[in-house]
Amino acid sequence: MAPLSAGALVVFALIAAALTLFVTEWLSPDMTAIAVLVSLAVLEPYTGVPAREAIEGFASPAVVTIVAMYILSAGVEQAGLVDWLAARLATLTRGDENRLLAAIVGTTSVSAGFVNNTPIVAVFIPLVTSLAERYRISPSRLLLPLSFAAMLGGTLTLIGTTTNLLASDISRDLLGEPFSMFTLTPVGVVVLLVGVAYLLTVGQSLVPERIHPAADFTEEFDMDRHLAQLTVRESSPLVGLTVAEALDGGELEALVDETDGVAATADEEAPSDAVDPIDVDVLQIDRDGESFFATATDWPIEADDVLTVRGSKQAVNQFAERYELRQLPRESVTEELLAESGHAGILAEAVVDGESRLLGRTLGDVGLRSRFDVTVLAIRRGDTVIREGFAGVELAAGDTLLVQTPVDEILHLDEEGYLVLTEGPPELFDVIHDEAAPPTLGPRALVPVGILVAVIALAALGVVPIYIAALGGVVAMVATGSLSASRAYDAVSWNVVFLLAGLLPLGAAMQATGGATFVGGLLAGAGTVLPPLALLALFYLLTAVIASVITPVATVVLLAPIAVATAQDVGLSGAPFLFVVTFAVATAFLTPVGYQTNLMVYGPGGYRFTDYARVGGPLQLLLCAVTTVGVAVVWPL
Repeated sequence: MAPLSAGALVVFALIAAALTLFVTEWLSPDMTAIAVLVSLAVLEPYTGVPAREAIEGFASPAVVTIVAMYILSAGVEQAGLVDWLAARLATLTRGDENRLLAAIVGTTSVSAGFVNNTPIVAVFIPLVTSLAERYRISPSRLLLPLSFAAMLGGTLTLIGTTTNLLASDISRDLLGEPFSMFTLTPVGVVVLLVGVAYLLTVGQSLVPERIHPAADFTEEFDMDRHLAQLTVRESSPLVGLTVAEALDGGELEALVDETDGVAATADEEAPSDAVDPIDVDVLQIDRDGESFFATATDWPIEADDVLTVRGSKQAVNQFAERYELRQLPRESVTEELLAESGHAGILAEAVVDGESRLLGRTLGDVGLRSRFDVTVLAIRRGDTVIREGFAGVELAAGDTLLVQTPVDEILHLDEEGYLVLTEGPPELFDVIHDEAAPPTLGPRALVPVGILVAVIALAALGVVPIYIAALGGVVAMVATGSLSASRAYDAVSWNVVFLLAGLLPLGAAMQATGGATFVGGLLAGAGTVLPPLALLALFYLLTAVIASVITPVATVVLLAPIAVATAQDVGLSGAPFLFVVTFAVATAFLTPVGYQTNLMVYGPGGYRFTDYARVGGPLQLLLCAVTTVGVAVVWPL
């Protein structure tokens, strides 16, 4: 075995630092990738990656294709195809859990082979939760299979996932030939069929019921001890003030907005005993049978008004004593009471996804209540629920927020990429999906679908490369009015683009310094005692586990060169090893952090971290055998 060069040691040190940042998330993954790119260029004498080569990832066919596919997917989504499929699903299943599960798994898996699976899952989550509520089925029983099905569908075609496109680029560099549109399809179809069969049988029995089907929001987030109603006495200093005036004047500095972390500015005449904030939010005011969202109404507070508040028992007691309020029985506060009047806004559930503008920011920095009239009542992180002290909570991907808000404000947050709506009252999704008029696919709506089909056909027939076909499709989308130019730019997940472009030169550095060959030589030792098929299975498992801990993109960049080098060291073809890595990174089921759609269902399903391994572990082992054999048959060792 060749000795390890100084350059390889430098590259391995950069990899170790990058992996540490990926796991700890001290820097966001895209910024970590750019830091790797800069480091490789600065350390060129050791890494062998000049500055011009370091930035070539931004012009990589894979990156260009991914940008174009985001835009094409947005055009298809805007045409209403996904909404139309969802409406048909609701009509056909009619409340039967087995039929509903089969429809969800079948629809999402096939769709994800041709359209970006993130918008598919984003549309299906609220549909699934509303159907689950209507038919008294636990949403937990349906959402994890939804995510896994979308991942399985990604193995069908070249454009099924970003990692497929990235692996195609790596194949071109290492093996001299990129993937075609349907290179993965023979094995992908088998993987999909086996995975769907598992989800509808064994997997169905393993999926836990974390959220009771009959639970409303207050029960689901266990809010009974953190919601209370207080009656305003005639002697209360709040009488005659609106909530806004009280906040401005210092009377309600107890209402420090824990969702923006900024206390109301008290004037010089503020009472000295009111300087210490109390962690209590006023949610609504009830008077003579009408309810009003507290921060949106300009009605002065009157004696005998009932204030609905969020806070711990101790905080509410302190608040009531300070402002001369009388407490009502806590069990009177329900979801129905909180949303019984349009004046009071609605209760909704929304997820912080992996591309949210809220990632890494605290609620105190964001100012949801002061900027958007959105009051956070609770945060669910897996099976843990946070109900107080929101100001210092740093939001992470997968967090689910229970909010009280006017409809237009929560829609604005969804449209601007802050949150993904997952559950709410029917009127909320009537606005989004216009359920009064079931979605139809008219001639105009079929234009973007036709453009996507044309792109796939041109690439599959080899008329033009996939990236040229996809860019042509983008032009056609905008030229036909199927998508505006501004919406096209907004559709691209630029953090993913920077992640891909930043990590691509890392693979080149491993090749240039001999690092991939060195690691391949170490693993080739296993090839002397393992038969080729077992070595192939070993790479599948290694890839699947690593991809479940760090990003699949980083995993394919790191392991694809090593897999090919290992195969060449033991005298085997590199192609099957590259393909098995490609399939393994696309099906990283073991944790919620391994794949974007897993994070999206984490909060709405109320899952525990271990639920993914519980359901995905057996599926991962099953697909290890199926994929390994399938790859060896289609691409002989």
